Amino acid sequence: MTIEGIGPIDPITKYNKTGKPEKVDKGKKADSINVSEEARSKAEIYQAAETAKNAQEIRWDRVEEVKQKLEDPNYISDKVIEAVAEKIMDQFNT
Repeated sequence: MTIEGIGPIDPITKYNKTGKPEKVDKGKKADSINVSEEARSKAEIYQAAETAKNAQEIRWDRVEEVKQKLEDPNYISDKVIEAVAEKIMDQFNT
């Protein structure tokens, strides 16, 4: 009985051949996401609600005091308006 050559002695060698390595494309952009306007709006509402939950209690005695001052027609003057406007602007700048 004779056995004729059926292939290489080590049949695994034909599978171990390595091809050319793939080049890494360094020009790819970084990952990014897009946030819809609806999601932004809901996030803003959520943040406002959380800020309100964590706010200090309302000082009703001060609210009543301010109401009484505002009902007095002599209280509102240019000086008071300017002082209040400056305080409001200071709050927006911080």
